[in-house]
Amino acid sequence: MTTPAPAAAPARPRRAGQAVRALRRVPLLVWVFLLIPLVVELFWVFWPAANSFSLSLTRWDGITPAEPVGLGNFSALWDDPIFTRALTNNVIWAVGFGGLSVVGGLALAVALNKPGPLVGLYRSAIYLPMVVSLAVTGLFWRVMYAPEGPINAGLDLVGLDSLKNQWLADPDLALYAVLIAAVWRQCGYIMVLYLAGLKSCDISLEEAAAVDGASAWQRFWKIVMPQLKGVNMVVFAVTVIDSLRTFDIVWAMTRGGPYNTTQLLSTYMFQQAFTLGNLGYASAIAVVIFALAIGFIITYLARQARAEED
Repeated sequence: MTTPAPAAAPARPRRAGQAVRALRRVPLLVWVFLLIPLVVELFWVFWPAANSFSLSLTRWDGITPAEPVGLGNFSALWDDPIFTRALTNNVIWAVGFGGLSVVGGLALAVALNKPGPLVGLYRSAIYLPMVVSLAVTGLFWRVMYAPEGPINAGLDLVGLDSLKNQWLADPDLALYAVLIAAVWRQCGYIMVLYLAGLKSCDISLEEAAAVDGASAWQRFWKIVMPQLKGVNMVVFAVTVIDSLRTFDIVWAMTRGGPYNTTQLLSTYMFQQAFTLGNLGYASAIAVVIFALAIGFIITYLARQARAEED
């Protein structure tokens, strides 16, 4: 009669013990250097964010004591036509800003991902707008769009007088005029991200596909793009977050006008908080912005993970 072999000892307690011993070997000075930025992050980022969630449940003007209103601010948002307009504009902005920036940045990266005498100069010139602040960019494009500015003067010069317009004063065109200015600035940043990704691609795979007769488009779509999956995730997260927190360039160019046609959630939140003093209502808008950003990113990451499993 054979005796059963003794059950193997669970590995988890042993691994936990090894992890504890490894942590104990970390010098105290290292923990101090880690603790300092953690405290700063908790104080400057996480505590104000948590405070925004609590303020969104109150009516507060910043001076008198806060009055709890429960979900009253959130129910009032859906009856607010300006908030609805700002939310719609944010959807348009996210699609236009993200789509045009990604397509433009990727096209520039592919075009400049080759050696040449002036390639470095072109890259620097395209990235240069990112060095300038959004407020300055807004003021620059405000001059460009002025009734007697360079854009209208250029249309007049080429004989297209009928296309001249007061771009930032036209309710039908103002949002798209500001969007073009934002995309102009963002394309350089997206280009740099994709250039970094293209440098890490395996050129031999593309060369082998070319030998097999694949066209340039087939090589790019079937060989290069799958290798840029990690870069695409970063670009998606960056564009979604930037589109939802866009404030400076819109405020510098239109301040949400004319007639709230360029109002975004960020500009409306600023107006409610610092112009009208409705800090509780503004905090509710901030919570909506946070929920939209987290929802977009988590949905995209979940789809990417599911695609990798398949």
